[in-house]
Amino acid sequence: MAPLVFITGASSGIGQALAARYLHAGWRLALVARRGDSLRDWAAQRGLDAARCAVYEADVQQIDSIVAAGRACIEAQGLPAVVIANAGISVGVDSGNRGDLDALRDTFATNTVGLAATFHPFVNPMRKRRSGCLVGIASVAAIRGLPGHGAYCGSKAAVVAYCESLRGECRPFGVQVVTLLPGYIATPLTARNPYPMPFLMTAEAFADQAFRAIEAGTSYRVIPWQMGVVAKLLRMLPNAWFDRVVAGRRRKPRRGD
Repeated sequence: MAPLVFITGASSGIGQALAARYLHAGWRLALVARRGDSLRDWAAQRGLDAARCAVYEADVQQIDSIVAAGRACIEAQGLPAVVIANAGISVGVDSGNRGDLDALRDTFATNTVGLAATFHPFVNPMRKRRSGCLVGIASVAAIRGLPGHGAYCGSKAAVVAYCESLRGECRPFGVQVVTLLPGYIATPLTARNPYPMPFLMTAEAFADQAFRAIEAGTSYRVIPWQMGVVAKLLRMLPNAWFDRVVAGRRRKPRRGD
């Protein structure tokens, strides 16, 4: 039987591109999104039957919702070989604005807690089987905090640290943890960004590189590599220099902007 991949946030952008890449490689799909109808339409357009693709409606911001989806996947399709926690949101915040604290809470609930909740149903079964791969989609934004991006940068930095911790916990049981840090990817999430996006790449190009990194069991990878170089250079800058570099940079729109 073909191996199974479980992907959250699969209705658009990176998640849908990853689904297409795994489908092309002959994998079975377990796809998760809040909008189940759009996923079912996507599967129907490709002539996929229930044996090749199953759709689960869940909101990763609601822990019980995504945990139930993971358990339903195991019951209906078996234990996946790969689980990709991809679902995420991005919104600008200003901590001086009370309403933006709600946006920050929701961002962490989706990007960080939602990622951990996505992995939860699979961790112990994979440890018992002594194989499997848990993939966390972080962001190059995790490497340095950008003005107005505290919620997104903070939540993705937490993803990197969380996945590193999880990797140490799972390694003795033969379970891999892969952390991927996309740079700027052309998706609905980035479409409203009001600033330059160097090394912008398509979701399909990202998915191809991500697929190969996951297959290789790479523990940490920035995609594209050029953004990894830029990120390392920015990380090396003294704070005073970094502050000058980002001074005046346009910010991501806040809720309601």
